[in-house]
Amino acid sequence: MLYAILCYDEERVTEGLTRDEDGALMDRLRAVQEPFARRGKLGPVARLQPTAAAATLRKGGGGLVVDGPLAETKEQLLGFYVLDCESEAEALEFARELAGAARHGTGAYEVRPVRDFRPGALKP
Repeated sequence: MLYAILCYDEERVTEGLTRDEDGALMDRLRAVQEPFARRGKLGPVARLQPTAAAATLRKGGGGLVVDGPLAETKEQLLGFYVLDCESEAEALEFARELAGAARHGTGAYEVRPVRDFRPGALKP
């Protein structure tokens, strides 16, 4: 089953890292990713640009487009992983390893099963 690992934290913390701190963080995260990649379980991984670069299309009101993130929150969605795991427990273990590698901030990792939404795809 596919699982999305949604990575939340405070942008001001992650954007405030020095180049060396950010490089060390990326090295620690790669160390978590590599075993899953070798086993063919790691799908797309994305690090999102800051919310200041975002635009949001509101469904109501004729499709109003506003600058920035959908809602003002303390934590922002910073990126995501897609994993092919045997169980939720395996996906949660990956999230635990990510949390151990990302020592800055408080943040959260949301683990959520993914449904295929392509036309003609089979339902899980």
